[in-house]
Amino acid sequence: MAAKTQSAKRQRLTQDILVNGGLILLILLWTIPTIGLLVSSFRTRADIQSSGWWNIFPHREWVQTETFPLPAGLNVDGEMTIREAKGTFEQFRAGVVAPDGKTQLIWIGNKRAGSIQVQERRWVSGLKLTLDNYGQVLAGKQFEIKQADGTVVKEQGDNFVGAFLNSLIVTIPATVIPILIAAFAAYGFAWMSFPGRRAFFVMVVALLVVPLQIALVPILSDYVKLQLNGTFLGVWLAHTGFGLPLATYLLYNYISSLPRDILESAFIDGASHFTIFQKLILPLSVPALASFSIFQFLWVWNDYLIALIFIGAKSDVQVLTMRIAEMVGSRGNDWHLLTAGAFVSMILPLAVFFSLQRFFVRGLLAGSVKG
Repeated sequence: MAAKTQSAKRQRLTQDILVNGGLILLILLWTIPTIGLLVSSFRTRADIQSSGWWNIFPHREWVQTETFPLPAGLNVDGEMTIREAKGTFEQFRAGVVAPDGKTQLIWIGNKRAGSIQVQERRWVSGLKLTLDNYGQVLAGKQFEIKQADGTVVKEQGDNFVGAFLNSLIVTIPATVIPILIAAFAAYGFAWMSFPGRRAFFVMVVALLVVPLQIALVPILSDYVKLQLNGTFLGVWLAHTGFGLPLATYLLYNYISSLPRDILESAFIDGASHFTIFQKLILPLSVPALASFSIFQFLWVWNDYLIALIFIGAKSDVQVLTMRIAEMVGSRGNDWHLLTAGAFVSMILPLAVFFSLQRFFVRGLLAGSVKG
């Protein structure tokens, strides 16, 4: 019996190690690249082009300590000895480590005219961070780019403020409107009796499997006729329509699982459906509402396709995703600006998620069977 108990404990321990180890590995795979992008957003253009982001941590590196002219009498076509380091011209150009292992000699220049650079291996840190990248992205400040020939070119930064506000104008109504409509619909399907209730609900669930891409062209044609194309109202209606099936289904599962006794008591006291919905259903459905709010907000905030089709690429109505895509095309090599722009777009979704995360798990379990 004791042997079986020990075997079961070892088996559970092995399973815990495998599960926790897999989760830790998965977290690292997601977190390390994100940390790299975050660090890159605070580094200068020159640092990004010359070294990796991990060089901000203390590491050993060859550091120049001295430069002296070429000694006389060197056989540049054969093996040479310079300060006890031996090698050919090609080897010295690449760098030759002295016998003591503490210094490295590098030939600077050509065979006829040049100098020797002495480097020592020291502990260094590339922790040279700056907020200029975010200033160039948010405020559109001018910045300087040093060309290969030494010339300095001034360029205008990207102003994300307008695109950020446009994203807010699109996202907030496109999140609130479907939640309100879906909450009313879910209450009706869960607690009200009317002809065709089951058929209508099946139709709503069936809409979940319809790809939104097949509806873009017909909706765009109607928007052109109604002169809604290029307006915020058009994209609000589009996101509302695409988000309603999931919102209705999710909220129905939660609302239908609420205790029947509470609602029946309210009906006996003479409360109307609207009063019950306002005073009971909405306060009790906060976890499900918050859960869907996270999904809808993240989807609309990160949307590019719907905004591009129904709003367009005009600068006065561009949302953040469109602005970043335009920036990738114009500044493909400016990683310090691209990463800063990416994290500007992440600030608000992260704030929304962390502020509502305590409701998230409860909302995901909406309608689950209680034992």
